[in-house]
Amino acid sequence: MQKIFIKYTVVIMTSASFLILFINVLFSSHMMRNQQFKTFQVKIDQMIHTLENNRMELALLNENLDADYLTRARAAAYVMDKQEEVSMDVSKMQYLADLLNVDELHVIDEHGIIVSASVSEYVGFDMGNHEQTRAFLALLDSDDEDAYLIQKPQPNAAEGRIMQYVGVARKGQKGVVQVGFEPKRQMEAQSRNTYDYIFSRFPTDLSEELFAVDCDTGAVLGHSEELGRDFGKEYYQLDSLLTCTEGAYKPGAEGRRMYVVSRKYENALICAALPGEVLVQKLLTNTLLTLIYLIVIEIAVILLLNYLVKQNVINGIHHIIESLSAITDGNLDTTVSVGGNREFEELSAGINTMVSSIVNVSDRISAIIDMSGFPLAAFEYESGLNTVFVTSGLSTLMDISDKAVAEFCRNAKMFDSYIRRITASPIDGETEVYQLHADRYVKIHMSESSTGRLGVITDVTEDILEKNRMRYENTHDPLTGLYKYQHFQQLAEEMLRGLPAGEVCALVMLDLDYFKGINDTYGHDVGDKYLQSFSAVMKALPQEHFLASRRSGDEFSMMIFGCKSCDEVEAHLQAFYEQLGQSPVELSDTETRIISASAGFAWTNSADSEIAALLSHADEALYEVKRDTKGTYRVYC
Repeated sequence: MQKIFIKYTVVIMTSASFLILFINVLFSSHMMRNQQFKTFQVKIDQMIHTLENNRMELALLNENLDADYLTRARAAAYVMDKQEEVSMDVSKMQYLADLLNVDELHVIDEHGIIVSASVSEYVGFDMGNHEQTRAFLALLDSDDEDAYLIQKPQPNAAEGRIMQYVGVARKGQKGVVQVGFEPKRQMEAQSRNTYDYIFSRFPTDLSEELFAVDCDTGAVLGHSEELGRDFGKEYYQLDSLLTCTEGAYKPGAEGRRMYVVSRKYENALICAALPGEVLVQKLLTNTLLTLIYLIVIEIAVILLLNYLVKQNVINGIHHIIESLSAITDGNLDTTVSVGGNREFEELSAGINTMVSSIVNVSDRISAIIDMSGFPLAAFEYESGLNTVFVTSGLSTLMDISDKAVAEFCRNAKMFDSYIRRITASPIDGETEVYQLHADRYVKIHMSESSTGRLGVITDVTEDILEKNRMRYENTHDPLTGLYKYQHFQQLAEEMLRGLPAGEVCALVMLDLDYFKGINDTYGHDVGDKYLQSFSAVMKALPQEHFLASRRSGDEFSMMIFGCKSCDEVEAHLQAFYEQLGQSPVELSDTETRIISASAGFAWTNSADSEIAALLSHADEALYEVKRDTKGTYRVYC
């Protein structure tokens, strides 16, 4: 009878498997093309998003740099008006250009002639002789003393070098002060906004192509591989690509069919293509895998059915004996369940009733603890037995599932390993207190004997979190979240004493420029926002090199460590200032401002240095910066 049962089962399951396989092929072919279409759509969306982000980045960069360059041009004009002797000397002009951090500085008289410049070759140049320079002559005819002109980057008249010039009208006399910059950042940002750049950085699958076609000329604007290839195939032609917005197969090289998806963006079609045989290969692979799965499932089901028949009819007695052995070993949650005849069922029920009466004792103890309302759990296990006694509150206190608790109750070795792993790492400053995760702390008190372990677990989360909160408030500034200055000094002292040989560290004192004016003009709420924005940049610094604190008011301090030289310290400071320049603060609905901060630092390579002396030296360097320039940093000499 068992052989006949297995024979018919094999015939039915084999027929069902082939029917499922046929249906799977029909659905997979349709779903695979839809999936590829969605994949291409997502990639095209990401490329469009990248292009738009790059354009926004370029526009924002130009806006910020134009404002910065105009400020420097007006500063140069102010100096020229106050100290006319500067414009008579090329070296002084070059010195002023260096102070203003500009590449060129020119003074143009009322006749449009460059009468003074940081580049001696430009002196005497007539601004009216070239289209690029002629535009600045309009400032000479303007009656507005604040007139200015900001040119876009273009080749300059003298050398054909790409430059950006900003000119402002002089006050008190007819003339123009002009500054020039090499627009490296703009050109770099503009280069990232081309199809070739986007495609070269965008990942593609094997044999996949990404390209863009001009909607007016049909020319290929960019390709994920190279532009020098043959673009004569149909799937590169504009008329053909216009029909691929919902995905379509087009003829490719060597008789291949290409699956193409296109999307119009501005005046171009952005396209993605994949050889049709790749989709066919995926379909074959999927079909083969499905066939293997069906064969494995069929074999597993047949073996399982064969096993169940044999187990329930032949091995009933053996199962009862094994269950009784498990109960004897202490596995009281073992349930004896043997069907097939009435005698086996009655015997199983009698054994289960007997075991249940034993388990009820532990349940009553758990109920008593629950009635007390105290968050407590207890456990006990003995050597040589697999059973663990636990009260009902264990899963809640230890934040584990009821399934895990059930496994622990059946496996004392696993539970012992779990408890030892937790108790191996007590939290600092506490006795028998352990952290389960960020929001749960427990106290585990155990007594251990030669025969086993007895333990009590209580929830101490509220006490520990309150201690942590008080500790945080004692060491952190409430407005900015940075370390308080006193705690910073302690941490810096510890790090200085542990300074490894061959490394240097630096103490930095910082002060916000013009902060009082911001408070007076916009109010203390905006001032607080200004402080928090500056602190956010400090908190974002890499913790493996920076330790930051608020000293008082608009004064801050940092320690830079883990460096091999003073140059590396300055590189970290430079990176901080660059990040600060990219984090403008909104002062009102119509005005934003780049945070200006001055800094001085003192460095050392000796663990014996005094922290107070380093801070004092850094303060001296800060004073020099505030007195001379502001908005930059200087090392103590």
